This record gives sequence, C-alpha cells and structure tokens, in this order.
Amino acid sequence: MAKLGICTAVLLAIVGGSETRAADVAPTKAPPAASTTPRPCTDPSDFVTTNCQLTWEGITVFGIIDTGFGWQSHGASFDPRSAVAASYLVQKQNRLATWTLAPNALSNSTIGIKGTRPIGEDFSFVFDLDAGFDPYSLRFSNGPGAIAANAGLPQNLQTAYSDSSRAGQWYNGQGYVGVSSPTYGTLTLFRQNSLTLDAVFDYDPFGASYGFSAIGFQGITCGGGNTENCRHSTSLKYRYNFNHFRAAALWQFGGYDENNASNGAYQFQLGGDIPIRGNDVLSVDAIYSHVKDSVSLALAPGANNAFGTPIAPFLPQTLTATISDNTAAMFVARYTTKSLKLYAGYEYIRYEPPSNPQVAFTDIAGNFLCQSCDTLNNTNINNAAFGVGGLGNKTFQVMWAGAKYSITDDLDVIGAYYHYIQDSFFGTAARGPAFCSSSEHPQCAGTFDAISTAVDWRFAPKWDTYVGVMFTQVNGGLGFGFFEHSNVATTAGLRFRF
Repeated sequence: MAKLGICTAVLLAIVGGSETRAADVAPTKAPPAASTTPRPCTDPSDFVTTNCQLTWEGITVFGIIDTGFGWQSHGASFDPRSAVAASYLVQKQNRLATWTLAPNALSNSTIGIKGTRPIGEDFSFVFDLDAGFDPYSLRFSNGPGAIAANAGLPQNLQTAYSDSSRAGQWYNGQGYVGVSSPTYGTLTLFRQNSLTLDAVFDYDPFGASYGFSAIGFQGITCGGGNTENCRHSTSLKYRYNFNHFRAAALWQFGGYDENNASNGAYQFQLGGDIPIRGNDVLSVDAIYSHVKDSVSLALAPGANNAFGTPIAPFLPQTLTATISDNTAAMFVARYTTKSLKLYAGYEYIRYEPPSNPQVAFTDIAGNFLCQSCDTLNNTNINNAAFGVGGLGNKTFQVMWAGAKYSITDDLDVIGAYYHYIQDSFFGTAARGPAFCSSSEHPQCAGTFDAISTAVDWRFAPKWDTYVGVMFTQVNGGLGFGFFEHSNVATTAGLRFRF
C-alpha cells in the first residue's frame, strides 16, 4: 500500500503542476496569507524542464526525489526502511568499507500537497500534507521500524538503521490545517515540525541534510534531546511576525495513543531578521523546549568487553525504549550577504527521569514495547537511564558553525563543523557519582565531531547534482559499544525538486 500510494502521488505530480522546494527552505516566519499565482505546468515536458508548478486554485502538489551513491570507510548495509537509508554517520553497527546506495543525502525524498485559500478579510485557510520515502524501494521512511527489524540480529549483521520521527506513516512529514493572516499571524493544528526542527532547517548550513549534516542525520537537536520529538502528531503551533521580529509557540497536547513520542511538550521562540548594512541581514532565534516522557529507541544491551568494545556473539539486541523528561535551550544565528551565508548554533539539553515511568506502550511505528519483556517479544523499557541508582542527570551540548558560498547563481560550496559534548553522569548507588571519560560505560564523558563539505550545482530549474564528503568520529562514552569510532562517507547524488 505504501508503494502504491507513493507511485500514485508521483504520477499525479507528473501530469499536473508543481512547486520548487529546496532542502533548506523551512521558514521560521509565518507563511503569507496570499502569494502570487505560480505558473501551472501545461504538459509532462514543461513539468520536467521548466520552473512551472503542479498547482490549481491555490492547491499545489510538491516533492523531492533525491538519489545517490557513495563510499563509506566504516559503513553498514543499505536499509530501505530507514529515513537515512545509509550510514553517513559513524554508528554502533558500522564495520566495513563499502560502496552503497545513498539516497536522501542532501534532502529527504518527499511527496506532498499543500494549499492556501482566502477565506475573508486578510485571513486564509492553509494546509500541508507530506511524507518522506526511499526513492529506490518507494517505502515510506520508517526509522523506528528499521530498528525493530534489526532486533535480535547480531550487531555485525545489522543494517544502517536510525531512529526518527518518520515512522512509516503516510503523513510522516507534516499534516496540518490552519488559518494565516499577515496581521494576526498563523495558527496551525495537528502534525507539525517542532520549532527546533524548523530552526535546524533554517540555521544548519546543510539544511538538515542526512549525508552532510550531523544534526540532520541525528535528530537530537531538532527533537530537544530525542529525534522522535522532531515532529508532533497532535500539536498546536502559533507564529507571529512584528516588524523585523517574530515569536512562536508550540504545544503538543496528545500522548502515545495519538502517535506522539512523548506525553506532552511545549516550546517558545523569539527571534528576528535585523538589517545590518546595505542588504546584509543578521538572523537570530532562541528556543526553549520541554518534553515529557520522551521516547528514544535503540538496540541494547549488546555484549561488550571491559573497554566497551562489542564482542561475539554480539547479542542480545533487544528493542529498548529509553524514557526521559528533556529540557533544552537553543540559540542560533545566520549572517547573510549577497553571495555568502554564515551559520552558527548551540543547544544545551538536560535529560532527567520521566514524569510517568512506563510499563507498556505502543510507539509511533506501531511496535508494542513492555518493561522486561525480553523473552516475550524481545522488547524492554528503561525508565532509569538518568538520575536513578547512582546515575546522574545527563547534560548534552551541541554546537555547530558553517558557511554557504554561491560562486554563481547556480553553484554553491558548503562547509560545516559539528561538535557534541556529553558530561559524565556515571555513578553507583553505593558510592555515588564516579567520573569517567573512557568508552567503558555509555554514561562516561564523551565527544563527537563531524566535518563536511559539498558542492551543489543547479544545472536546470528543477534539477541539481551534488558531491561531498563527511568525516565523523566518536570518543569516550559516546563511543560505547561501537565497532569503529570513525567514518568517512563520500556521496554523489542527483536531485529533482518540484
């Protein structure tokens, strides 16, 4: 059914009309109540070769198809279920040099429909429904499902799975309705990006790319601690612009039963675009987040030696949900000149015990998990990862900086550096805190580094090709249970955006 749905949507896109949608376009400003009418496509050739849009009466079909191929120095096999599909980042299961299919490296392949319809005075009705998919298998992106499919497999046989808020839903991107006004702002309801995900799109040099951005591949940053909270299925979001400044708020009012990865969340944002001189602009935003009973999925505990290195037979690999209350503060900035954009960001995250420890629940991908159910269905729930039994609360810091330079109107060079810091929170009930900085425990202090660069050439209105490389490395507690502690991923791709 997933393949049929995507094929049908793509076919509609080819015979109808479209919108050009860049990977790094997810504006933090409220969408306008009305816009100039785009030129609709007249035939399939027009759709493929020009900037026309698949649009009718304010309703637009849009999408991205991002295909690629790459080499990884320490990779894992291609996984068509996972949103990331390939091990661009170093992960626990990464082990061998490999050539691999590498889709969705610069942006997630997407199919969707959205619209804006005036409803009186200066108000408009707005909606957006979209889903990400793998362009090779045509499966809807399903990070939690990919993890579940690897449960019980030895670590050295696992694929390039990665947790995600995209969990195989036909609405795994956004699915909201709302009203918008240039005077009163925009109010939207149902499945939406978190404010921090919108900020990552805007303030990451690579626009949350999987293949070249650490904070795009891993949703720690956009989820305020856990990637499954980068999107909320039952939420209310409000955005308001005043002169050069803006404010926003988001409230997740549902829980696990409503296809959310938490039992409640809220965010607040203040920011603005400040003219500096000439046409130069300094954009800044600050976002506060709190997530209650947040879910993070992983495979655990694994068989490791005293140094935290996996040992045969690399089992057990139990589907484990770690539950926590997360609080985060994000600060981001971007300086824009005619041909150069400079980016910087920082986020501080604190993980604490959950408000409501869980015994059993169904996750966003439909997997049923229960505490200590290893022998029943190979699942477990961990409510005591932080602040219990001698362990402290976890503090985690994410920072990044980068630049995008337009050599010509159609050729960009992009570079970025990403750095994580985990403070030690290891301890025992008998002795209390016990600082460590090696890879012997996952609670030891640790760091992660990523550096990447890419060239993107838009050779036609809807087409671009790119090539780039990302180096990633883990140290200390962040490398616990890893076969290898570094990876070089070189990727080349072709993208069609409509």
